Amino acid sequence: MRSPILPCLAAAALLAAPAAARAALPDEIQVYTSDIDKPGEFGLELHLNTTPSGRSTSDFPGEIPPAHGWRFTPEFSYGVTRTLEAGLYLPFVRGAGGRDRFAGPKLRAKWMPVQPDEQGRGPFAGVNVEYAWVSSALEEATRAMEVRPILGWQDERWLLAVNPILGFDFSGPEKGARPTFSPSIKVARRVAEGISIGPEYYTELGKVGRFLPRAGQSRSLYLAVDVDRAPWVFNFGVGRGLDGATDRWTVKAIFEIPF
Repeated sequence: MRSPILPCLAAAALLAAPAAARAALPDEIQVYTSDIDKPGEFGLELHLNTTPSGRSTSDFPGEIPPAHGWRFTPEFSYGVTRTLEAGLYLPFVRGAGGRDRFAGPKLRAKWMPVQPDEQGRGPFAGVNVEYAWVSSALEEATRAMEVRPILGWQDERWLLAVNPILGFDFSGPEKGARPTFSPSIKVARRVAEGISIGPEYYTELGKVGRFLPRAGQSRSLYLAVDVDRAPWVFNFGVGRGLDGATDRWTVKAIFEIPF
């Protein structure tokens, strides 16, 4: 996200489990691109999203369902080297009826050995690794890791990024099971100086090697606007669930805060 924040077209695949793919209200909705803090540079982003229309019943005892909920997540980052960035998420959740929770911290490290040139053109490649301690009111797996490869290409007008994500549960009923697989694709088009617009497409299909039936797969399509014109740097998107396994409407925003 840092620097030019660009919208995404994200296609994901989670392959497994006999149950339908139904995620809790996420603390971040984005596809990672080549953005990375410079060495010694601190960054702060605020992720805010809500589901005005979606699942209102709990999938397991004590869960806060996403419908009418809000999630507010400060994300702190620091450029360790030219190719390595460290980060910390501190997500907070307000569920329907005023159920408030600190969702649990999440540590991450982003490594980007291949980056576009100084004009922001060319290929990029890297990986982001996150480890999360999650509240039991949000997930049955209270300890989890995400491995997110980052691949893509960009120039002055277009951006394409792919994040084939692997998710691992270290607790809960799926502890030690096959990882989930969530590839996502981002396509963005600049429409004016510092402004980009484009769709974001997300799906959840199950565990690796075990595709869910199509009716149990989750798909959502967002229309997003991204602005990088001082003093404003933000992303805003409205998403529509495309099937019964997905929340019907979700609104998200990511603001970059001067640090």
